[in-house]
This record gives sequence, structure tokens and C-alpha cells, in this order.
Amino acid sequence: MVERLVRGADGRMWKLRGDMEWSRPATADDFEHDVSAGSGPGIVMLGLVVALTLVLVVWTPGEVVVPAWVVLAILAAVLFFPARWALRRPWTVVAETAEESDDAEQPAQRWVGTVRGVFTVRQEVSKVQKNIESDSVPGYDGPLHQVD
Repeated sequence: MVERLVRGADGRMWKLRGDMEWSRPATADDFEHDVSAGSGPGIVMLGLVVALTLVLVVWTPGEVVVPAWVVLAILAAVLFFPARWALRRPWTVVAETAEESDDAEQPAQRWVGTVRGVFTVRQEVSKVQKNIESDSVPGYDGPLHQVD
């Protein structure tokens, strides 16, 4: 979770936060293409990889010397996709002002967007922070869009 307090150029305090999504959020752009078979195929593939690795280990003759780099390569191949999945999760980034405002010219605002990846979300939150500090809004060219 990423969370920051930022003072805008107009003096308002903005709260920036990013939360990791465990499931892919549905958007209007990919509604028709969001067909998922569930977690079944992933579980089957994981079981297949574990079974083939066990067969490789059990059927290896005792005279065969397996170098350490082969074991490390197999381990890296098995851990690559779970690590990639964890690092490429979508994050929901929210920038909002306080609800109560004594100034009628500056109503409360809420901007929401989705960013993919742990490193990308930190960069995007930094960009939004700079935009708020200089322009008093998160920026119209970024992934955040104003919601009512």
C-alpha cells in the first residue's frame, strides 16, 4: 500500500493512495474480452510441472551427477511465473481531497485510476504528487480520471 499527503498549489490537502488488487478490475474497455476460465488451468499446469519434476528426480540414475546450476535453473523456471504475477498485479490509485471544505470555490474531488505493476505505481504516484503540487490537480494526461 502506498499512501501520501500532498499540499496542492491552491492550499488544499490531497490524499494519494494505491491499493493492490487481487483480482483484475473490470473496465468498460475490456468488458467483452474478459473471459476467464478461472484458476483451474493454472492449478493443472502447476501440478503438471511438479509431477514432471518429481519424475525427473526419481528416474535419475544414482551415477548421474547433477550440477548445482541445473537445480538453480529449474528452481528459477518454476518461480518465474509466480514472481511475475505478483509484480504485475494491478493497483488502484486514488487521489482525493477532504470532504468538508469551507471554500465553495474548491469542492471535494476524487480521481481514480488503475496502474499495473509495483514499480510503475510508485512512479505514477510521484508524477501525480508533482502535478498536484504545481497545478492543484492530478493531471489530465495520466491514468487518473475524475469521478463524481
